[in-house]
Amino acid sequence: MADSTHENRVLDYYDTHPINEHQILEKLALDGVDRQHLSEDVLKNYDQDHYGGVEANDVLAQLAGIDETTHVLDVCAGMGGPARYLAHNYGCQVTGVDLTESRVDGAKKLTAMVGLEDRVTFVQGNALQNPFADRTFDVVVSQEAFCHVPDKPTLISECIRVLKPGGRMAFTDIVEHPTITDAARGELVTGMAQVELGTLSGYQSLLENEGCTIISADDLSASWTAILVERLAMYRSLKNQTVDRFGADHFQKWDDAYSFFVGLFETGDLGGGRFLAQRNIS
Repeated sequence: MADSTHENRVLDYYDTHPINEHQILEKLALDGVDRQHLSEDVLKNYDQDHYGGVEANDVLAQLAGIDETTHVLDVCAGMGGPARYLAHNYGCQVTGVDLTESRVDGAKKLTAMVGLEDRVTFVQGNALQNPFADRTFDVVVSQEAFCHVPDKPTLISECIRVLKPGGRMAFTDIVEHPTITDAARGELVTGMAQVELGTLSGYQSLLENEGCTIISADDLSASWTAILVERLAMYRSLKNQTVDRFGADHFQKWDDAYSFFVGLFETGDLGGGRFLAQRNIS
């Protein structure tokens, strides 16, 4: 289970993240978007805080077979961009769970603004103790979030516990490669709140141990390296907004940590993985 020190580190990381409710609403205003008539088709261009944008949502949806009959659980749902996108474009019901109360609150407000609160709901909760009954969901998804969650066996066990037999789990995450050093791991904990990073083979083993069949496990390291270089430039473009809201020291701390993180992708110490597994019927 997560200790309180790491949990507080994650909360602080996302409470002061450059992409947040305030930043999204400010950018909408700067672009002249009428927030009184905001649609998901417009909001999707502002709220996708994961690698690959809406196209990555489509890949997971197609892998998992999401349609209008599906009830999806988005674990570590953040500001809710993928949850809203899936509900709007695939007609599914989505429940999002996230540890950080400020992001849950922001996700609820943005969802109401685009009129999707009848199909998308968010709850505050810990992924290591999912607040849902066994066998509730048809699909579980997550994107680049498990890197912040310690105790990967419990994390995967909780995801599969709430998944119906025959249901699918489709997720992406940052993974470590054998060349990474203990010193680099320590920097990722303090700078990015990333702890106990998984591996491509490790996640597959954990899923199999929970009674799942691995359908696919894709190495995304090369494409993510290019994406992350662009994301670093994007975060730097938000400097004025970040400084105004959180101060110059915070911006510099964030920039140092993210630059280090991107560098580990460029040297091959970190990579990315996309996983699709199905919970066995028996």
